[in-house]
Amino acid sequence: MTRTQEGRSEERVCRPAHAPGLPSLRTAARLPAAFYERETTTVARELLGRILVRRLEGELLAGVIVETEAYGPDDPASHAWRGETRRNAVMFGPPGRLYVYLTYGMHWCMNAVTGPPGIGEAVLIRALEPLAGLEAMRRNRGGVPDRLLCSGPARACQALGITGAENGADLAGDAVYILEERVPVERVAAGPRIGIRHAVERPWRFHIPGSPHVSRR
Repeated sequence: MTRTQEGRSEERVCRPAHAPGLPSLRTAARLPAAFYERETTTVARELLGRILVRRLEGELLAGVIVETEAYGPDDPASHAWRGETRRNAVMFGPPGRLYVYLTYGMHWCMNAVTGPPGIGEAVLIRALEPLAGLEAMRRNRGGVPDRLLCSGPARACQALGITGAENGADLAGDAVYILEERVPVERVAAGPRIGIRHAVERPWRFHIPGSPHVSRR
């Protein structure tokens, strides 16, 4: 926390060490489809520290991925558990696409599709550390503290303006993409996934310990 001249407390969003500058957010290499076409928990771990970029109305909004959850094959907690449907069809498509779904009839959540086509796997992006476009994120989130801008899957989508219109987007494309460059991650913590009723014993939630931006510490 810092103090302004008027004496009010405000939160400071730390810029991650060695994160790309704003110009490189446009030109830096993006993760290829081959990165995602692997075992889902491996992808979930290795997405931590990557920078997710959203192009919104000509502006770049970006954040470092600090929390993920894996939803793999033979997983009763996965949307793909009962097979392919109209809702989850993107999960069964090519890896490296964005799967966006509506939860509780009001909140969008985003996932990176993983594994080979036809299986139905994905990694839920649970939380980001805001990096660029903070003013737009603050407007989108209604003036909440910066620590809570992207602290949770629905919050991250709201902050970045991601809705069902982005369902199926190529994560190496222009609307939403993830950079190949990775912010150094010293440790990864693993534990049970949040908000599910099945397969709760699987330690498939991954996060950067000590980050104030994870959804639940």
